[in-house]
Amino acid sequence: MRPIARFAGALTLSVALCAAAVGTLPRTADASAPSETGRQYSVLGVPGAPVADLIEAVEAAGGTVRDSNAVIGLVTAEAGSEGFAARLARNGAVELVAPVRAIGRVPELVPVLPTVHPEAVVRAKKPSPRPVGPAGDPLDVNLWGLTAINAAEAHKTELGDRRVMVGILDTGVDGTHPDIAPNFNASLSRNFTTDIPIDPLGTELDGPCEAADCKDPADADDNGHGTHVAGTIAAALDGFGLSGVAPGVQIVNVRGAQDSGLFFLQSVVNAITYSADIGIDVLNMSFYTDPWAALCVANPADTPEQQAEQKLILEGMERAMAYADARGVTQVVALGNANQDPTAPHVDASSPNYPQNTAHPRLVDGTCKSMPAGDVHAIRVGAYGPSGNKAGFSNFGPSLSVAAPGGWFDDYAGTAQGGQNENGILSALPRSLAMKQGAIDASGQLTKVGESSGVQAACKGSVCGYYHYLQGTSMAAPHAAGVAALIVSAYGKGQGAAFGLAPAQARSVLEGTARGMACPGPLVAFATYQAACAGDTSFNTFYGHGSVDALAAVSAGGPLMAAYNRQD
Repeated sequence: MRPIARFAGALTLSVALCAAAVGTLPRTADASAPSETGRQYSVLGVPGAPVADLIEAVEAAGGTVRDSNAVIGLVTAEAGSEGFAARLARNGAVELVAPVRAIGRVPELVPVLPTVHPEAVVRAKKPSPRPVGPAGDPLDVNLWGLTAINAAEAHKTELGDRRVMVGILDTGVDGTHPDIAPNFNASLSRNFTTDIPIDPLGTELDGPCEAADCKDPADADDNGHGTHVAGTIAAALDGFGLSGVAPGVQIVNVRGAQDSGLFFLQSVVNAITYSADIGIDVLNMSFYTDPWAALCVANPADTPEQQAEQKLILEGMERAMAYADARGVTQVVALGNANQDPTAPHVDASSPNYPQNTAHPRLVDGTCKSMPAGDVHAIRVGAYGPSGNKAGFSNFGPSLSVAAPGGWFDDYAGTAQGGQNENGILSALPRSLAMKQGAIDASGQLTKVGESSGVQAACKGSVCGYYHYLQGTSMAAPHAAGVAALIVSAYGKGQGAAFGLAPAQARSVLEGTARGMACPGPLVAFATYQAACAGDTSFNTFYGHGSVDALAAVSAGGPLMAAYNRQD
């Protein structure tokens, strides 16, 4: 395994982190996972069909209901008999039936840096220095991303309203981390998943369970991805460790991912609709969908069953995201890390990637969607590095909404600053994960592995917090989500629990106050990271409307709000 600082940009599909080995425990029945005794199915009802009708249909066809979501009409059923899906599909309350698969994966981090060919590098004569973070909390000096979006200046007038809640739909959040605990809402946090030690084919998935019932508590994160995201959004500004973009708002863990980083449909839609029901203001979704990297409903390379499966995932996610939007949830999504335009024709050779070794190549185009980024309600975020150049891995194109600091270890290639940990994004690391990866020892002291990979520690008495560098659009999205939380704080209306802001208004201010960024010149060109930028500073395919700007968002959003209200 490479040092953990290198597991930082989501370009591979391998699982980088597994659950801690705390004894092999029996797996409990889980609605989000393939069954070991019978096959599990997602069942989507016709629009408006009562979930009770779906449950009755499942039982009449010989199945057992394992979970259900009455809001969007989705049921997870288990059946061991042949012909179950065909029998169920004939019921008038059922629109689609498909075997359960994972619908998303945390973007894994780049384990091996791409080869830089000398002939493909245009060296900068005087590379601009990496920005220095603001003088806030002790480790903020390392947060060049906060400087890039003018967060410290915004904090002079707006730290974030305590009534504003940001949901983290991810691998979980370590609510005990000393930089997250002050803003962590434990009472509303939920875990919608159950650990799955092995998949149906006998391959390790999450690894041995940490809890006797394989259900992690709602303040745990055995992967680390969600905790990193949460720290960037709202780590406390309190003189300890580092601070987030919106350090005054609350963090709510609405976990929808397995320890392995897989997202199953039922868990994800449950997390989305729950977020809407409890009044989440901003929901960060830093994951992309699989087993289908692109969801197509009529691709000739897919079987009819595979087409139906993709249609079910698309419609289920669309219903959940529409429900959340209608209830005031601003949904911020990472665009993806394949260095491609998701709307342009390209070959998808990785789908389906679950179970393993079942993929087949197919040509996909703009009629196919990646979810949740492909949804109309998503604010899609691309990534740039400390130089301001698009991160080599970041997706791009006309569907991009805004750009934000996402880190790029290979930024400044050909100079002394190239390939450095500090080119990534520093944020919170669970202590248990730091120990598992060998970054700290049993006493909490940094090891040589931790030091070489850029792990940072902050201690106050016997309490220590740990932090590491990652890269990816997964790191860019929380910068944008943090600014969205500041926007809701600054312009929200209503009293008590009713306080909030319409998602369309939040988007209008976020995009309207973004700092325009011109298409970059060929400062550094990788043979493996070729891409063309089109457009001007008002909108282009590398940066969308531009970089999110916290100061402009909280100080110059008034006219945009007024204009939106006039149009409304």
